[in-house]
Amino acid sequence: MRMLINVPETVVADALRGLAAAHPELNVDVDKRVIVRRDAPVPGQVALVSGGGSGHEPLHGGFVGPGMLSAACPGEVFTSPVPDQMARAAAAVDSGAGVLFVVKNYTGDVLNFDMAAELAEDEGIQVGKVLVNDDVAVTDSLYTAGRRGTGGTLFVEKIAGAAAAEGQPLERVEAIGRRVNDNSRSFGVALSACTTPAKGSPTFDLPDGELELGIGIHGEPGRERRPMMTSGEIADFAVDVILEDMPPRSPVLVLVNGMGATPLLELYGFNAEVQRVLRERGVAVARTLVGNYVTSLDMAGVSVTLCQVDEELLRLWDAPVKTPALRWGM
Repeated sequence: MRMLINVPETVVADALRGLAAAHPELNVDVDKRVIVRRDAPVPGQVALVSGGGSGHEPLHGGFVGPGMLSAACPGEVFTSPVPDQMARAAAAVDSGAGVLFVVKNYTGDVLNFDMAAELAEDEGIQVGKVLVNDDVAVTDSLYTAGRRGTGGTLFVEKIAGAAAAEGQPLERVEAIGRRVNDNSRSFGVALSACTTPAKGSPTFDLPDGELELGIGIHGEPGRERRPMMTSGEIADFAVDVILEDMPPRSPVLVLVNGMGATPLLELYGFNAEVQRVLRERGVAVARTLVGNYVTSLDMAGVSVTLCQVDEELLRLWDAPVKTPALRWGM
C-alpha cells in the first residue's frame, strides 16, 4: 500500500489537523469532527450545514466559508457522520434564522441527518433540508434508495449559500437549493478503482484496458463496463445520457470533475470534448468549472454535471465566495 499516511486509524484526524493549520479562518474540532467558519454564527443569515464520509475532498470541508457552507461534518472514510456531529454543527452556526441541511442521497447520510434535524429542532433550531440526487447513471445503488448525490452537491451548496449570504429567509434558501438539485444531472466514469486506507487494496476489480460507465463516488457499480474509450467517446456517452434525462431549456453550468487521480491536463482535454458535444447538441453554456471537487480518494476518472440556470441562479453562482477550495469575487 503506497499512501501518504501514518496509520489508517488516524487518516481523518490527521487530515483535519492539517486543514486547521492551513486555514485559520476555520474552526476545526478534530475530536468532535466538526468544521465551522470562524465568524459563525452570522447574524441574520441562514446557516448551511453539510457533510458525509471523508475521501471526497474538498467536499465538504473545503467548501466552508463565506458564500457557501457554514459548517461541515466529516465522517470516517466513505462513512456517514453521526447525528451528534450534525446537531452540534447546527447549534454552532445557527443565528436564529435557521439551518439548512444539504444531504447527499445515501442511506446513512439521509437517516443520520434526519435524526440530527430532530435533535436540532428539540433545541429550538428551525431546520430545512435539501436532498441531492443528481446522478442519472442508475436508479438504485449499493448505498441508496433512488439516485445518488454527486457533483450537483457543489452547485446546491454554492448557490444556496449565496442566497443565504444575501439574507434570504430559510424557506427561500431551501426552495432555491431544491430548484438547483431539480435542474442538475451528473454522470461519472471510472478508469481505475479507488483504495481505502483501511482495506489497502482496490475496492473493486477493473481489469486493464476497461472502464466503468456510471460509477458512484464510493466505487459502486455503474451501468456497464466497456473496453477503454477515447476522451471524445466518453464525453459523447456521458453528455448524451444526461441530456436524455434532462433536455435543457436554458443555459447550463458545467462541472467537469476529477475523481481524485486524473491530472488537470486530462480534465481540460476532456472539458474540450464536453464543450464540443454541448455545441453539437445546441446547448448554451453559461459557466464552466474544471477540477477535483467531488472525489473518490485515488480513483482515476471523471464526472460531468450540468445544471440549468435562469438569471437568478446564475447571479447566485457568480456571487462572491471564499472557501479553501472555491473562491472568487472577494
